Amino acid sequence: MTEKSEITELVRERYAAAALQLTDVSSTSCCVPTDLGNGTVFGSVLYTEADNVQLPEEALLASLGCGNPTAVADLRAGETVLDLGSGGGIDVLLSARRVGPTGFAYGLDMTDEMLSLARANAVKAGVSNVKFIMGQIEAIPLADDSVDVIISNCVINLSADKNAVVSEMFRVLKPGGRLGISDVVAEDQLSAEDRVARGSYTGCIAGALTNREYLDALAAAGFVDASVEYTHEVAQEMHGAIVKAVKPALGARS
Repeated sequence: MTEKSEITELVRERYAAAALQLTDVSSTSCCVPTDLGNGTVFGSVLYTEADNVQLPEEALLASLGCGNPTAVADLRAGETVLDLGSGGGIDVLLSARRVGPTGFAYGLDMTDEMLSLARANAVKAGVSNVKFIMGQIEAIPLADDSVDVIISNCVINLSADKNAVVSEMFRVLKPGGRLGISDVVAEDQLSAEDRVARGSYTGCIAGALTNREYLDALAAAGFVDASVEYTHEVAQEMHGAIVKAVKPALGARS
């Protein structure tokens, strides 16, 4: 087994366990609501009360993220949204409500347990303009130029091949499409070894890109107007962040 496949399997096992044990609060990873003393870091408490009342309790409990990407993606009626690493479905369900009956929301996840949970949550929420699909974010099983917006909540840092993820996001976005991502991002001075020292891969720390690495990867794939905005500290010199970028429209100059 290669190092990349070992990381993928480790992440799969960790998040499958999270789906099966929603109320396990014995860990301080991004798999549970966590406060390290300097404000909320991970979990469902990053969502507003208005968001929470729309969702089944199971979707809230399964929130493993470091932000609320639906709050920054500026979703519009009729748009098609893709959530990478959709977990228990919280961001997909919120997106589906915001794009309305003429829009659609996909959730992509690589764990059977999370997909089963998300599909059950969609039924409980009475949301029908959604589809949860099996797959990996490094090889998105959707056609080229097929979605308007990609969101993701503290998942890209878990990938063992982030360049592949960024390339795939660019491929499936329509021209003029955009990213609205919540992720953990390290300050530029931190080495890979520094990041490992601050936390585990499955805890959403060791695998995080630096600010500059994120921007460089987005530019290399062809994205424009990219930005990384820190929202709160999750470890020393590491932050929950909002990452935005745009795929150029047809005929636009890069």
